[in-house]
Amino acid sequence: MESVQAPITVMQRYEWKYILSTEQTEFFCEKHRGHMEPDAYGLTTISSLYYDTPDKRLIRASLEKPAFKEKIRLRAYGPATDTTPVFLELKRKAFGVIYKRRVQVTIPEVRRFFDGTLDLSEDGQIDREITYFRDYYKKLVPSCMILYDRTAYYEPDGDLRLTIDRNPRYRMDALTFDHAPVGIPLLDSGESILEIKVQDTIPLWLLRIFSEGKIRRGSISKYGEAYRRELHMV
Repeated sequence: MESVQAPITVMQRYEWKYILSTEQTEFFCEKHRGHMEPDAYGLTTISSLYYDTPDKRLIRASLEKPAFKEKIRLRAYGPATDTTPVFLELKRKAFGVIYKRRVQVTIPEVRRFFDGTLDLSEDGQIDREITYFRDYYKKLVPSCMILYDRTAYYEPDGDLRLTIDRNPRYRMDALTFDHAPVGIPLLDSGESILEIKVQDTIPLWLLRIFSEGKIRRGSISKYGEAYRRELHMV
C-alpha cells in the first residue's frame, strides 16, 4: 500500500458557539475592534465535506450529545481542484474539550485513502489515529457538504481566536468541490455563527461585549443541523 507524507497539525482547545442576529453581528464586529485583528485571508468561503457510514452512524451518535463524539471531514479554503491543498481533519470532543488532528492532502489522495489503497504516511501518531478511525468504521462515504463565508480574527500576543460564519448552508447531493458553492440555508436570513476558540479562558473584555449585546451562548453543529433538517426534526 502506498503512502503520502503530509504536514500535520494538532489542535487542542475549548470552543463556544453563539448564533447572532444581523444586529448582534454588526454590534459585535464594532465592539471587538482594538482587541482582535482579522487574519490575512479575509472573507473566505469554506467547504467541508463530511464523511459518515452509509447508515449515518457518526451523526446519529453525535445528536445524542454524548460526553465523547468524533467526526471526520475534508476541508477546502476557497475553490479546490485535484491539485489544490485541502485538509483531512479528525475532530473529537471529550467533556467540552476539542481535539483536532489534520493533515494536508489532495482530493485524489483522499479518495484513495477512503478506498483503502493509500495511507497518510508510513508512521506518525496522527496518521495512525486517522487511519485507525477509517479502519474502525470500515466504510466511510461522502455524506454532507457544509459551506459558509468565514471571517477569522486573532488576538495579538494571545491565544484567543474567533470566527464569524455568514450564510451557513448545506447540501446532501453534489458532494464534490467542483460544484458551485451553493446550498440550503442552515439559519434564518441574516443570522450568523460566532465561534470562540481559546486554550484557556475567555477574557473579561469579551464577556462584557456579550453582556452588553445580550449575546447568549448556544449549541449548534452544522452537520447535525443539516441532518435534522433533512429528517424534518426542526
